[in-house]
Amino acid sequence: MTQNIFIGGGGEEYTVQQFLDLSYANRHGLIAGATGTGKTVTLQILAEGFSAAGVPVFLSDVKGDLSGLAHAGSQAHKLHKPFTERAATIGFDDFAYSSFPVTFWDMYGKQGHPVRTTISEMGPLLLGQLLGLSEAQEGILNIVFRVADEDGLPLLDLKDLQSLLVWVGENASTLALRYGNVSSASVGTIQRRLLVLENQGAADFFGEPALALSDLMRTDTDGRGFINILAADQLMSSPKLYATFLLWLLSELFEELPEVGNPDKPKLVFFFDEAHLLFDDAPKALLDKVEQVARLIRSKGVGVYFVTQNPADVPEDILGQLGNRIQHALRAFTAKDRKELRQAAQTYRENPRFDTAEAIREVGVGEAVTSMLQKKGVPGVVERTLIRPPSSHLGPIDVASRASLMAQSPMAEKYNTRLDRQSAYEILTARSENAAIEAADAERKSDADDSPAELREYNSARRYTGKGVSRSTSKPRKADSEGWGDAIASVVIKELKGTTGRRIVRGILGGLFKGR
Repeated sequence: MTQNIFIGGGGEEYTVQQFLDLSYANRHGLIAGATGTGKTVTLQILAEGFSAAGVPVFLSDVKGDLSGLAHAGSQAHKLHKPFTERAATIGFDDFAYSSFPVTFWDMYGKQGHPVRTTISEMGPLLLGQLLGLSEAQEGILNIVFRVADEDGLPLLDLKDLQSLLVWVGENASTLALRYGNVSSASVGTIQRRLLVLENQGAADFFGEPALALSDLMRTDTDGRGFINILAADQLMSSPKLYATFLLWLLSELFEELPEVGNPDKPKLVFFFDEAHLLFDDAPKALLDKVEQVARLIRSKGVGVYFVTQNPADVPEDILGQLGNRIQHALRAFTAKDRKELRQAAQTYRENPRFDTAEAIREVGVGEAVTSMLQKKGVPGVVERTLIRPPSSHLGPIDVASRASLMAQSPMAEKYNTRLDRQSAYEILTARSENAAIEAADAERKSDADDSPAELREYNSARRYTGKGVSRSTSKPRKADSEGWGDAIASVVIKELKGTTGRRIVRGILGGLFKGR
């Protein structure tokens, strides 16, 4: 296995070669540049290099172009001649076409194996960010998670959370004594936001079996790291869901992986494409979490590479931790653009042979301004670099090839079938049904407590026929002198002495006291 990844050639004659030292690859990195300048190909050749070195990779395929990593390039490709010429120019003597081990994932389960997590694993902070909740609404969400923990109610999918929110709303007065006010309006807002999230397809994301991190960190029989490709073209229509999922994955890696110090090579490299979606309008609490993860996760052996159009998209505190940088061309059409270009140039170690700001503006497609960490983690001098050509197929593979690779993957048996075990929804539903049964039993018991003599008197006074109820004629008719009023009064008294009478009285008294 190699101890570095060849990036490309640099210098005035493109003779200065640029390498990414694997021992510093977990110090994170940045791939930046305007649309159409070659960021996707740079991401592809880095994924190839890490895989060949035995390092698993996770990346999101925003445009659908990266599935070509699963197939070797071909001499029949229209860019074969330019590729070979560039390889010769930059001294890439080992250039050869090759495929790489790939696992396809898809939150919606269409272009890859379903990737899921549970509501509990997501946690209230990330879920609150995903739903765009206010501080008060986040407080109620925290109460829901606390109740779930204390009452043993697993929160696995959206219906679990929705049912527990209903229960919290119904028992708000009781919970308020312990946790503080629970506003029914806030509960309703959270429910509406969950409905919107469900309509965006999040119901497929929350559930079981949840993604096991170990399945992202596999190598094949040749020792090459698997490249995990998340189909994100459809997911990008829900940018908050996309950004929250990737941040959740980073957080899980940070929480679960052990400390490894400074390894010879990373245990996993994570590419965060369209990184600006993570930071746009993000609250300070979330930014602090991202900064903490970026600062500390390298000690877990994980390298994080942000891919974005402009370095200014990344907060300065996080940008300062990205040691390996590949900067494609930036366009400077406005005063703001020119200011951001100068700021980007100032983050590099100067090269006396050229002006960095001008180089960033002038580099062509497939060319970049690069700086890699050297011995002792010192940033290297900035160089103009021709990015090496990819060994795998440039562009997407066909649907049939993708389906074939998915069918052969051992991940299919593990993740393709959704599980629905007992959780909060089922437990609360069972409690509700049991409560209804107990109430019905209590009502029947109350009826059974009536005096047997009274029931016999009531039943003997009525005869049931197929056509209705007729007055009993077993006793002789009373004297004609008895008026209709006395007869009606007698019947009413008998009714009031029976079960129906007591129900009427209880209903009247209950209504009166309820009104008071």
